[in-house]
Amino acid sequence: MNFTESLAMEEAIGTVQHELGISIVLVEHDMRFVMGLADRVTVLDFGKRIADGTPAEVQSDPDVLRAYLGEQQEERQ
Repeated sequence: MNFTESLAMEEAIGTVQHELGISIVLVEHDMRFVMGLADRVTVLDFGKRIADGTPAEVQSDPDVLRAYLGEQQEERQ
């Protein structure tokens, strides 16, 4: 989606969620889109959950920063 389409989709999802009072599961890679819309975020790295929390918590999570900014990761247990 281009930027305009992304904004329209974000508005549509927010409207549906608010009007119907439902939870929505969203799988998306556009972090601006996700962080502006989600109440909670789960981050996967190669299929493994590395973080779960509010957008602010996830954005500052060291494992997320390593995975998405390309820093080498230490061996996880």
